[in-house]
Amino acid sequence: MKHSTAWKQALIPGGILGFLLLIGLPLLNVLGFLSDYYLNLFGKYLALAILALGMDLIWGYTGILSLGQAIFFGFGAYAMGMHLMLASSGQGVYGERIPDFMVWNRVTALPLFWKPFQYFPLALFLALAVPAVVAGIIGALTFRRRVSGTYFAILTQAMAFATWLLFNRNELNLGGTNGLTDFKSLFGFSLHTPSTLRVLYMVTAFLLVGSFIVCKWLVGSKMGLVLTAMRDQEQRLRFLGYPIAQYKIFIFALAAVLAGLSGVLYAPQVGIITPSQIGVLPSLEVVVWVATGGRGTLIGALLGAVGINAARSLLTAYYPEWWPIILGGLFVGVVILFPDGLVGIPNQLRQGVRRIRTQLFTRPASPVPSPSGRGLERG
Repeated sequence: MKHSTAWKQALIPGGILGFLLLIGLPLLNVLGFLSDYYLNLFGKYLALAILALGMDLIWGYTGILSLGQAIFFGFGAYAMGMHLMLASSGQGVYGERIPDFMVWNRVTALPLFWKPFQYFPLALFLALAVPAVVAGIIGALTFRRRVSGTYFAILTQAMAFATWLLFNRNELNLGGTNGLTDFKSLFGFSLHTPSTLRVLYMVTAFLLVGSFIVCKWLVGSKMGLVLTAMRDQEQRLRFLGYPIAQYKIFIFALAAVLAGLSGVLYAPQVGIITPSQIGVLPSLEVVVWVATGGRGTLIGALLGAVGINAARSLLTAYYPEWWPIILGGLFVGVVILFPDGLVGIPNQLRQGVRRIRTQLFTRPASPVPSPSGRGLERG
């Protein structure tokens, strides 16, 4: 019965979300109210929303603040980028069977670790498996030793910085600071045609809706109750005998898989992946998305990711140098004024109205005067 209720609670909002993303926006595009350019932009935002879902799982529901989720996003994006570059090998400036940047670096043969990415199923598997394995190892080394809170956040931030430094090195044969770019085709279809971009949008929207339903079911199940209890009363749960470390390792690995999937969908729609997208700042931005939308709601993570990235696209076109200040101000303002995020604003307004009504219509009773003209004294 509990599983049935959890699925119902997941399918209803998932169905509404699916209608809006899989039917509503494509219909607007077909009717001419939404251009191909903006549909492609929404595809990028929805890919990033999957990353935000994973962040909300570990931070909003479990209380694990990770400042390194962009690492796993980068693994997925680079895996897809490597496949796309190999799929268009021979079509570069030099006409070689290896990517152009390898020719610049005087690499004459395809490195061994690149070869599995020639095959899409294997590339997709690695894009999801590598983040899961890495997250599992990190979790086993930290959660079993009860590393949590600020210490875990600092550790993951240091790892994000180290990963950024590593991927900037030309010796790694991943494009160095320029990253991977100039993706031409996927499954033989050009990535520069509107029809291909529409298909990528549909695939992204479908996987986002599927991810949302699974996450919604998970947090509504018994495991979701355990995750929330770990966030609020971890010591009590540990006293009751629950394997806290195993739960944390699992949810951290699941969030990493979602981040890898996000990277897989993001790379072909954007056409480039660089180390700047896997460092400390992108990891911090994911936290801002979730905090702005509303922690522990899932739908808030989606709204935060889509809303902030849409605002970035709009504002950086006019005030590019002000965007970091605007983003920081938005985060501080939301935390101070709306601690429950955008999703919690209606409830916060209702509570404010109720409080005002109580103050206006509930007046303290006046003391009953005594015959002598003075208030009754307590004897």
